[in-house]
Amino acid sequence: MRKGAIEKGYIQVYTGNGKGKTTASLGLAVRAAGHGLRTVIVQFMKGWIDYGELEGVKMLAPYVEIHQAGRDTFVNRKAPDPEDVRLARRGWELAKGVILDGKADIVVLDEINCAVDFGLLPVEGVVEVLKEKPAGMELVLTGRGAPPAFIEIADLVTEMREVKHYYANGVDARVGIER
Repeated sequence: MRKGAIEKGYIQVYTGNGKGKTTASLGLAVRAAGHGLRTVIVQFMKGWIDYGELEGVKMLAPYVEIHQAGRDTFVNRKAPDPEDVRLARRGWELAKGVILDGKADIVVLDEINCAVDFGLLPVEGVVEVLKEKPAGMELVLTGRGAPPAFIEIADLVTEMREVKHYYANGVDARVGIER
């Protein structure tokens, strides 16, 4: 085993309606980079070019890489655009390849809970791959609405619960804080 490699990897789920799910997974990637671990992040339903993590991750190369699998618009939950489905499935194929080739220490599937909840990806197909993850790989699944099958297979589930949020007072997403 190489220096810093994870001996036993677990499946973590960060869900709930509170802020901090993606932020927590990015913090884990930063911490892992400090130990020479390789993290691959696939962001589902995200295609915005001004997310700070896209530039920040460049500073952590070659230990952290990030890929977006979405458009720069919100997905219609009741009637997803076929392009949203196509991009999510393309992102899933990338993520599945990264998981199964075993070269990453940590794989973050950012907003995959939402992608499944919105019907962009089938829960059963994702769970099949989760069951095949290499023993030394940590998987992190983020997003609101984690399906029960993800919660069941996970070793750690954290629910972020909103108690109070400045959005209620009309504060938009701020550069460097929410995006």
